[in-house]
Amino acid sequence: MDFALPADDDPRRSSLRRWLDAHPRPPARELAEQGLVAPHWPPPWGLGADPVHQLIVDEELRRAGVGRPDNPIGIGWAGPTIVQAGSPEQKDRYLLPMLAGEEIWCQLFSEPGAGSDLASLTTRAELDGDQWVVRGQKVWTSYAHTAHFGILLARTEPDLPVHQGISYFICPMNSPGITVRALYDMTGSHTFNEVFLDDVRLSPDSLVGRRGRGWSLAKVTLGNERVSLSGSGALWGMGPTAADLLDLVRGSGRPLDPQSRQRLARLWVEGEILRLLRLRTVSAAVAGMEPGPEASVRKALADEHGQHVMDLARDLAGARGMLQGTGPVAEDPAGAGAGGRPWPDQVWSSGFLFAPALTIGGGTAEVQRNIIAERTLGLPHDPPT
Repeated sequence: MDFALPADDDPRRSSLRRWLDAHPRPPARELAEQGLVAPHWPPPWGLGADPVHQLIVDEELRRAGVGRPDNPIGIGWAGPTIVQAGSPEQKDRYLLPMLAGEEIWCQLFSEPGAGSDLASLTTRAELDGDQWVVRGQKVWTSYAHTAHFGILLARTEPDLPVHQGISYFICPMNSPGITVRALYDMTGSHTFNEVFLDDVRLSPDSLVGRRGRGWSLAKVTLGNERVSLSGSGALWGMGPTAADLLDLVRGSGRPLDPQSRQRLARLWVEGEILRLLRLRTVSAAVAGMEPGPEASVRKALADEHGQHVMDLARDLAGARGMLQGTGPVAEDPAGAGAGGRPWPDQVWSSGFLFAPALTIGGGTAEVQRNIIAERTLGLPHDPPT
């Protein structure tokens, strides 16, 4: 497959460059209105971009130094599901503020007894007149403390088999009855939360799709999650890459022992494999195909790769690595810093502490391998325990 992008005179590239020249610092709302935040979405929220067009947009935004709004769960996971199954009113109400980063979203899926086995969730939603009353608990909810809305799975038909009778809701996070409690990880940061829902009332228009058909929508969300969590960075698509570590070591001029050289070469190879897999999943997504087993393949590889990157970065730091805020390469005594240091040392330090979560969040490595075994290799399901 040829991944070369069209030349500078391509009309799509030329048009976008003219717009960016006229709008050198576009606000997030303007980017969203132009369809540049999620160009593969259909108009009016995106451009209906094919794979090449989307990559052109990404490249030109980077060239112009223009960043997209930060709303990963909304744009990466909730949005594609609402585009596919939401009502016209839901699309008009939620998608543009979501793309502009004006309303942050979280995901209310996992529960204390339903993480990897999500279908066993016990949160209930019962009709009281024309309103849904929700009772239950969610956990490991990223950004719940700052989110305006959450995508919520709740059981509406408890007598049906576990994969049936689940419905998919949009839940305003300022609703009475919602309690959010912080969960701190060993980096000392606060991203995760547990969420308690005590008689939370949701309006009839909060239901996405058909009642009791939420599991199929959850699979759409989780498929997009596994694509989103597998971006180019080593930390769920964020932060430094294997290539960044290679550039940092190479820029320092530091000689490496043979074992470290082999580990660094192996990391670069892993990174290239993941880059090519990402192009396949991006191509499938923008072609209108739902993420398939390849999303699980890439996530299973990417999570372990991220741990490999951070492990080697910490090992290269040597004894300094026991201290917080240290990177893989010592500061240049001349003051310039090795290789220009595109990532602060604190990112590498925190990344090492965060890396154990990579093979757990968004579907454990074991779950991803089960999906691959059953849906790609045709192996039988695990026997019931």
